[in-house]
Amino acid sequence: MSETTAFPLQVQPLTREAFAPFGEVIEACDAVQHFTINAGNTERYHDLANIEPGPDGRVIVSIFRGQPRCLPFTVQMMERHPLASQAFIPMSGKPYLVVVAPAGEPPAVEDLKVFLARHDQGVNYATGVWHHPLLALDDVCDFIVIDRKGIGHNCDEIKLEQHGIIHDRNP
Repeated sequence: MSETTAFPLQVQPLTREAFAPFGEVIEACDAVQHFTINAGNTERYHDLANIEPGPDGRVIVSIFRGQPRCLPFTVQMMERHPLASQAFIPMSGKPYLVVVAPAGEPPAVEDLKVFLARHDQGVNYATGVWHHPLLALDDVCDFIVIDRKGIGHNCDEIKLEQHGIIHDRNP
């Protein structure tokens, strides 16, 4: 499929409200529960994501090193983890893109939502939510990834019948 026939995907800012159907935004902000600990030296932003390891799973922590993607970028595939959630927390101080679609049947290109995540925002994809693999921008970027290790198949991938295209990062 040529880039000219791809469905244009609009980028929007990553907010807790807009991302709620897909999981949680992980960020330190006044909208989340927070309190002072460590004799007043530290502010704890508490319980930011529902990390779900699924049946017979355990939570693991990894580092993913993403190579930068160039824009315009053609979205040709999506994946989901049917047994557990998957959280991404940026470590490199760079913005990145998040492409998601609701859990359930494989999405059509019209179902895709694209968010620009700031350097200080992570995401937790809820169990079964369709998402594109890591979309680092600008430079090689490291992410702490919290997800599942355990028995059972936990990654479904699909090719989109019609591709989507992200022309730029501006919301």
